[in-house]
Formats: sequence, structure tokens, C-alpha cells
Amino acid sequence: MSGARTTLPAPPPGTADGAPRPRTGAVARAGRGPSPPRLRALDGLRLIAALMVALYHFGGRDGEISRAWGTSPAEQFPLASQVFAYGCLGVQIFFVISGFVICMSGWGRPLRSFFASRVARLYPAYWVAVALVTAVFALPWVVFEAVSPSDALLNLTMLQQPLGADRVLGVCWTLWAELRFYALFALFVVLPGASRQRVVLFCAVWTLAAAVAEAANRRLLDIVLMPEYAPYFIGGIGLYLVHRNRRDLTAWGIVTASYLIGQHYAVARLWHPPNPAFFSYRPSLGIVAVITAGFVAVGAIALGYARWANWRWLTVAGALTYPFYLIHEHLGWVVVGVLHRSLGLPAWPVLALAIAGLLALAWLIHRLVERPLTPRLRDGLAGRGPGTGTGPGPGAGPGARGLRAWGPRPGPPAG
Repeated sequence: MSGARTTLPAPPPGTADGAPRPRTGAVARAGRGPSPPRLRALDGLRLIAALMVALYHFGGRDGEISRAWGTSPAEQFPLASQVFAYGCLGVQIFFVISGFVICMSGWGRPLRSFFASRVARLYPAYWVAVALVTAVFALPWVVFEAVSPSDALLNLTMLQQPLGADRVLGVCWTLWAELRFYALFALFVVLPGASRQRVVLFCAVWTLAAAVAEAANRRLLDIVLMPEYAPYFIGGIGLYLVHRNRRDLTAWGIVTASYLIGQHYAVARLWHPPNPAFFSYRPSLGIVAVITAGFVAVGAIALGYARWANWRWLTVAGALTYPFYLIHEHLGWVVVGVLHRSLGLPAWPVLALAIAGLLALAWLIHRLVERPLTPRLRDGLAGRGPGTGTGPGPGAGPGARGLRAWGPRPGPPAG
């Protein structure tokens, strides 16, 4: 769900290994030439994935959102709810994007800098989201139950799920998966130094180890190797290798194997036979189609086919993705309840107003929290003074102003 800026040029297409030569200081800045193009299309894809998840939480499932609507969302959106039910697959698309940009972020970067960029990217908006949801749920007129003060404090670490505490944010389970991916990638790729050979070995070993973990059915192996989510992260890494060299058959093999395994897990976890007791019925072909579309979309961006999507507003839209993703579910329950049950507005205007209002709040979090705090936290953790101008920019990642592509120097800016 996050990424970073590359600061070094890639070797010419077709080279056997993609490891860039480190360049630092004024010499690097002087010899770097024009900045590589931004991947703005990836910013837009992240926002699409976040909106998919929001539509799922507001209209594609039962649970707490039914209390906010007063009835099941299937009654509020009789036809659309069947489409919204696929929105949960936006998470898998997030994981593919994350594999792509984390590989890009960690290439040629020392471990401390990688660690600093990840912490600075994830935590400021997350802390604010935890505080906001805790405060709103503590209001006497809000009907949703707040977690205990102790659990709320533990949530600030992002380790509440493995420690068995109640979660303030329902979506934080995906952040726990991201943290484990970052740890694996940092230990086996960033720490020894990223190279094509090392990244390929990492993908191959993780794929095999995840399959073994699934067969062994051991909790510890499942926690560490994440067999259910590994194919999406690995597929994103493979697509980054394709981005560096589209003629890399090994990279294409990584992507293909990851896609085949990933669609299997998606179908196995989400498909069920038709039954009136179930809220949603997702045909397996529909699930496969959404997973396929996610891989194809990231692949098209990796191959440069989305260069036309070079609008500046995509960078802003992408910057809103992470804070919006954090706050939308729980605060959305409150917004929907006020607009629909208290004010009596129809379902579709409520859905539109809820999403628009939460995007506006996400912009405020980005503008007032992430932009000032992220670079300071990153530079402090990296051991640099503020304002040194090195490393990725504020909010680096897909959806921040720092996501850029490797590629040949000449040519017009690309997405």
C-alpha cells in the first residue's frame, strides 16, 4: 500500500543485472540528468483500489454497516451490491502494487534509509487515523463500540493483531501483512544489496516456502510466509523486474506463477455456493476476472502503456489513498448513519457524500500531517538533518509525489 521514489537511473534495457551504481551528493545530482518520469498511472490505480474497498465496506457486505443503513446494503443497493461485493479484491491489487514499488524503493538503498522511508510513510497518517476513530467512537451519541484505552494505545504500534488486541481500524490487518513483507524484503534483499539475481532468488524461495507453509498447516509458518498473500507481493516484484527489462523471461515467469497462485487463493477464500444465508455470491469467474484485471493493469503500467495517464491530479489523488483507506470504514459507518438514518437522505446520495467527505478529510490529513511530518521523521530516522534534499520526497510512494520510473533518459514524461 506504499512505495518510494527511485533516485538512481537504471542500466540500459536488456542488461543481465539491474543493480544501479550508487551515486551520492552533489556529484550524483549533477550527473543525474533529467528526472525519470513519474508513474502517475500507478497513483490512479491505487485510488481505484481504495474506492473498490470502500464500496465493498459501504455496500458489498453485511455487518456494522447494516446498522448504519438500518437494513442490509443488499436492500439499499439491490443490483449494485452484487458488484460492490467484489471490492474486497482491491486489497489484492494493493499488494501487487506494493510488491512493485517496494522493490523499486529498496533497490540501491541502504537498510537504514529503507527502514526510515517505510516508517515515515506508514505511521503519521496511521496515528492520526487511530486517534480520530477512537475519539469519534467515544462520543456518547455514536452507537458503535470503542476499544479499551489500553488496546487503543497498543494500536499505535501497528502490532495489535499479532498481540491479540482489539483493532481500532478494521483495515489494519492489511498493514500487518505489509509489515511482514517489508521485513522479509529488507532482510533478504535490501540488507545484502539488491540485484536482479538476489531478487529473483528471493521470489523463487518465497514462492516455494509459502507453498510448503500452506501444506504444513503450521501457524508460525503461516504468520511469517503469508502463503495467502505472498503471490501478490511476489507478482508485483516480478512486474518491477519486467519494468526494468521487458525481455526478462525469468521475470515473466515470476509474474505468471504468482498470478496463477494468487487467483487460486482469491477463489478459495471468496467463492461459496449460492445460499440465501450468504450476503453475497461471487462466481469464481468473476473473482478470477478481477484478479486478472489487477495484474494486467499493473503490468500495463510497468510496460509503459499507461504513459498517457500523466495528469498532475493523479499525484494528488494517489496521495489521498492511504489516509482515505485508513479512515473510510469506521468513520464511514458514522457518516452513513447520520446522513441516511438521521437526515433521511437516499442511499445513493449518501454513498457519494460519504466518499467525497472522507476524501476531503484524507486530503486534510495528507496536507496537515503527512506533508510536514513525513520528511522530518524520515530524515531523523535516516540520520540526516531536515531539508538535506536526499532520499525520497514527502509521502514517497504510489500516490505521493515521489513515485518515479526507471527507464531511458530521453523522451517525454511518462505516467
